[in-house]
Amino acid sequence: MTTRNRQATALTLACLCAALLASCSNKSPEAGRPNTAPPSTGSTSTTAGSSTQPSASTPTEPPARPKAAEGLTLAAAESFVYYYSELLNYASDTGDTGILITNSDSGCERCQLYADFVKKSNARNGLLTGDYHEHTKEVSELVRGSSGRLGGSSDVIVGAYVSKETTSATPITSKPTSYKREIALSPQGGNWVMYEMKFVEK
Repeated sequence: MTTRNRQATALTLACLCAALLASCSNKSPEAGRPNTAPPSTGSTSTTAGSSTQPSASTPTEPPARPKAAEGLTLAAAESFVYYYSELLNYASDTGDTGILITNSDSGCERCQLYADFVKKSNARNGLLTGDYHEHTKEVSELVRGSSGRLGGSSDVIVGAYVSKETTSATPITSKPTSYKREIALSPQGGNWVMYEMKFVEK
């Protein structure tokens, strides 16, 4: 999980882009979410126990990093994982990936794959519909490594949604999915950022 797969095959990359965040299959690649739609937020609370549906209106401002997610403590790391889920949701709502990338390590491949996908397919342009928001239920197993990075995992659920890569593309329907996101965080500018993430469908 903490080592990056720099030699991902074309098939793996295609899967990741096609179905962000699930297990790689003909219809649902893994890049951060189930099937082909990445997470989206704005009105979605990704704190533990959250289960709200995406709002009908597109958010106009990205979520701000909460005070609890500032610094390099384990508690700040846990809060950051919930916050990062909100950033994924915001990107899915709007197609705006700037703040998501700012809070991701430059070498995080799945972070970039997710960002690339939602730039093309998001709720704002109508190519992502349904309960696509990610809901982080629990963050656990946070351990600081000798490199200064931190590893752990979170339990995530996503509802049923439909995504399309282009307006003329065949819609892909994704069923409600529960999965574990294995994560690695790295320190940057006095705060945690996402170093790498891997999604394992339950």
